[in-house]
Amino acid sequence: MGFCKMFGLLFLITSLTSVVIYFIGKRHSINIKELEGSLHSLPKYYGFYASLWFLIPTLCIVSLYLLFAESFVTLNLVNSLPENIKNLPSNELILILNDIKNLAVGNIANSSSFEGIEKAAKFYNEQYILIHKVVFYSSLILGILTFIYAYKSIRSTYRARNYIESVIYVFLLGSALVAIFATAGILLSVLFEALRFFEVIDFSDFLFGLKWSPQMAIREGQVGSSGLFGALPLFAGTILISLIALFIAVPIGLMTAIYLSEYADIRLRAVVKPMLEILSGIPTVVYGFFAAVTVAPFIRESGSIIGLDIASESALGVGLVMGIMIIPLVSSLSDDAISGVPQAMREGSYGLGATKSETIKKVILPAALPGIVGGILLAASRAIGETMIVVMAAGLSAKLSFNPVDAVTTVTVQIVTLLTGDQEFDSPKTLAAFALGLTLFIFTLFLNFIALKIVRKYREQYLSLIHIS
Repeated sequence: MGFCKMFGLLFLITSLTSVVIYFIGKRHSINIKELEGSLHSLPKYYGFYASLWFLIPTLCIVSLYLLFAESFVTLNLVNSLPENIKNLPSNELILILNDIKNLAVGNIANSSSFEGIEKAAKFYNEQYILIHKVVFYSSLILGILTFIYAYKSIRSTYRARNYIESVIYVFLLGSALVAIFATAGILLSVLFEALRFFEVIDFSDFLFGLKWSPQMAIREGQVGSSGLFGALPLFAGTILISLIALFIAVPIGLMTAIYLSEYADIRLRAVVKPMLEILSGIPTVVYGFFAAVTVAPFIRESGSIIGLDIASESALGVGLVMGIMIIPLVSSLSDDAISGVPQAMREGSYGLGATKSETIKKVILPAALPGIVGGILLAASRAIGETMIVVMAAGLSAKLSFNPVDAVTTVTVQIVTLLTGDQEFDSPKTLAAFALGLTLFIFTLFLNFIALKIVRKYREQYLSLIHIS
């Protein structure tokens, strides 16, 4: 029984059984109420209580399976191998284990890694079949036993509602902690590898160096194997492309938001805003094709007409397309911020004799400024971290230039380049990708911190204005 088949059947059975158990627990509580005259909680809470006691063991067992099954089966597989195979170096043993697993699941028809690989693949499948049966039957049996316990524990004085609320609280807390732990895990994993890089390359040379040539550090003994890891050209290219994108997106997005929220009628807004939001749903790879095939050649040919030498991978072409991509982000967040300004402030401005344009400039935009600034800085973070467009349309050679018609590269392009293909995480060339990722993370975090400070500052002024009025 494969995992997908086992999990699907287990999910179907437990779902149907939990529904039946819900009604059994509810009916049992109603009978108790008829006999004793009162219940601490509504009958539905006793139904949920019984269902949870049936579902929780299943979830625990499946979680243990996902966490430890692969390690357990791999350990048993290694112990079943011949001594000459088990004593191989770890990297060779890993390759043989991969061959066995691929043969077991049918990804390869046959392999001659060693004699007896077919037997090892059969043993691997048998182990998983056994574990799947254990997980399937133990989940159902343990669920039934815990349901029986829950059924017998239902009393008129039992606080089922409090129990359900506690379970919901723990679930919500766990959901919040997942986001925190995921962020911490990402940061620590990148930080660990980046520190390994800075053990080899000086931090100041990386941050302020003017030459980036990591491909020189491929193997020991090669000429120039020390590599050049000055990331300043990458930061310059990233900032240049992001500024071009913001120069396009911010005015257009903000003016669009003002028009849709203050001037457009309801019917036009109902048509234009969804069409604008479609731009957010276009995959970035499509924008990348558009930049590489259409925009970049058009800019190059237009420049040649007036005598300008514009590179095919110019920052201008990438920035224009990226700006188009983040227009919906700016316009949507700005529109929400502007629409959130109380109508009373508009009417008060009109009552004092201000025109519509004066009201927008003097009242609405200052009141909506926290949301607008937050949207702009969020768009800036999106532009800085964009990968696919710059990978497809930007240059690969690092050049310290702020000329928009030059070919420049970005941090994300170099990260993709450094980690493309089979890599070993023991050379400065590969570890440089983590140093770049850490720098990018810190920079975007700094932008978010600035946005938060601006939002808090103007929100306090806005609340003070409302209080005075």
